[in-house]
Amino acid sequence: MYRIEKAAKTAENIFEFWIHAPHVARNARAGQFLVLRIDEHGERIPLTVSGVDGDAVRVVFMAVGKTTTQLARMAAGDAIRDVAGPLGKPTDVKDWGTCVVIGGGVGIACTPIIARELKAAGNTVIGIIGARNAGLLLLEDEMREACDELVVCTDDGSKGYHGFPADILKKLLAERTIDAIWIIGPAIMMKITSGVSKSFGVKTFVSLNPIMVDGTGMCGSCRVTVGGETRFACVDGPEFDAHEVDFDELMQRQRIYVDQERASLERFHEHECRCGREDA
Repeated sequence: MYRIEKAAKTAENIFEFWIHAPHVARNARAGQFLVLRIDEHGERIPLTVSGVDGDAVRVVFMAVGKTTTQLARMAAGDAIRDVAGPLGKPTDVKDWGTCVVIGGGVGIACTPIIARELKAAGNTVIGIIGARNAGLLLLEDEMREACDELVVCTDDGSKGYHGFPADILKKLLAERTIDAIWIIGPAIMMKITSGVSKSFGVKTFVSLNPIMVDGTGMCGSCRVTVGGETRFACVDGPEFDAHEVDFDELMQRQRIYVDQERASLERFHEHECRCGREDA
């Protein structure tokens, strides 16, 4: 069992957990993920390692489906049945030169650990974080500390630049020499933003989040097309060359189980209501 050391709601439907998992904390690198299972009856879900502190690892997630909603109900001191990791290949950290690390929405949670490792390797790191509004911006202070420069933007203009990360990146690429870019966020955001860097010919990485089950390459559910070839995000990634990813296929596959996920969440809420009435 793995104890939750800290649990907090950081924004609307977004939660930050620190989980005591020494075997993950000792070995985790930027870009890697873990797979957890709440209890013996639960499904396995992948969550990116957002940070490490001693024997604890941080995960940040949005409560959108049954399992993440159930996880969000847990508190510090509660225990999680299984935590497997670290999984996936780590970020390609080396002395690139000047790097840009971009986070959108919940994807922002994955950026500080990447920015810190890139900076430790001798790079100049520029951060860009964006969200729909100011209330959904995550880890701004942490990202500011991890980067040499940070630009904040919101879709509605409630904080920072009024616009999208792609707008800021386009301006940045036109003014400065950038050697490598990392983009983490919703698939459509990664597609649009990496399209900007492609026109400038700058090496760009994205972290993909397809449907994933076992996290070891055996089930094949996380397959994505990269450079015209089938790759498994769990073992070949999750980071890939953005300019070779078939984003349209990725987004289509992400929607495969939408109806089943909705039904599962409805059953979970119905169960909560029944239990609540019985306790009353």
